[in-house]
Amino acid sequence: MHTIETGVTSPALARPSFGGLVRAFARIGFLSFGGPAGQIALMHREIVDERRWVEEGAFLRALNLCHLLPGPEAQQLATWIGWRLHGVRGGLAAGLLFVIPGAIVMLGLSLFYVAAAGLEWFAALFLGIKAAVLAIVAQALFRVGWRALGTRFKLALALLAFLALALANAPFPLVIALAALVGAVISRARPEWLGAHEPLSQANASPQARTLVRSTLATIAVWLAIWAAPMALVAATLGTSHVLWDVGAFFSKLAVVTFGGAYAVLGYMAQEAVTGLGWLSVGEMADGLGLAESTPGPLIMVTQFVGFLAGFRDAAPLSPLAAGVAAAGLTTWVTFAPCFLWIFACAPWMDRLERSEPLQGALAAITAAVVGVIASLAVWFAWHVLFPAFDTSKPGSWTQFDWRAGVIALIASLLLFRFNRGVPLTLGLCALAGLALGLAQP
Repeated sequence: MHTIETGVTSPALARPSFGGLVRAFARIGFLSFGGPAGQIALMHREIVDERRWVEEGAFLRALNLCHLLPGPEAQQLATWIGWRLHGVRGGLAAGLLFVIPGAIVMLGLSLFYVAAAGLEWFAALFLGIKAAVLAIVAQALFRVGWRALGTRFKLALALLAFLALALANAPFPLVIALAALVGAVISRARPEWLGAHEPLSQANASPQARTLVRSTLATIAVWLAIWAAPMALVAATLGTSHVLWDVGAFFSKLAVVTFGGAYAVLGYMAQEAVTGLGWLSVGEMADGLGLAESTPGPLIMVTQFVGFLAGFRDAAPLSPLAAGVAAAGLTTWVTFAPCFLWIFACAPWMDRLERSEPLQGALAAITAAVVGVIASLAVWFAWHVLFPAFDTSKPGSWTQFDWRAGVIALIASLLLFRFNRGVPLTLGLCALAGLALGLAQP
């Protein structure tokens, strides 16, 4: 991320027209590849460095706020920038333009996925994509761990989270909630365990607090109604026993616990969608992640792929295509509508949230636990991709190692770690390798 040198007089901030804001975020929406780090760096270059619409300090404070909230922080940061420049309509424009291009591409890829499923070349292509996903998740684990585990206490939290999920099969929301509680308590008693050697300063009282409370409550009420509107429509037309209701309810719950980024919640989503709800297989879950990595916008867009398959495969009384598209749209709605709620409700309180010692402690502990969550996801994916025939009811099935997936995963690791290649290029090369090896030896 670019920074502005200290000691140099900064030019005055410019205020864009609403049309200028729309054009800028349309460009960002189509170029926002590379996960949250790349997306945030892109916004920083476009909004702070080149256009001078937001000052550096405000940008970084808003980024800190977005880290405190559930959901994709890059999309929330885009919403905050739009809100800061043009109020609610600016926030809606920036936030939607950050999501819509990726959502359209993901829907197209989902349609292609079900249309080509069962073809030999298609299975070979996705052999390479699934193997590449192993290296991509390992890279995410390394990056998050390097940043988050600065103390022995944080390392212990990560290990406990991994053991709770991988061995005890603990629910993801429970792991995150316990980590937050521990962090809030430790921030008072032993802040150095979380890397905070000095207590955070408290926010000053504001004479506008009463007005802020009223406007915040009104904002929450409006956005809760917006969030719930499609669910009310599903309940009234198809009933609460239809798969669309299940999809909306599941991803609404997911939107509240997605602290730590998309990789953190993927383990929980996979656990529930694959083993609990039976919407898709482990391999298909890995395929969806590979598709999401290759599209612009937030990585959490993989939820749309999962929702599409759920609706497509349990469509009655709708057609499979109609149910799949409806489920994909509903999933996207209940995943991202809460992001607007969080930003529009919390942005006016940014100073207080930043200075809340227990909240910062909870966030630090959650970030450490997320490393364990991603490690659990990495092991889960690796086991099922490298040993696709594994079945607990079949002794010896774990010895059937898929050497093709192993070779491609090694190639992907070299591309990402050794040669520092990007995710889209790595996915493309590994897909071609999967096509070659898969067709050569079915």
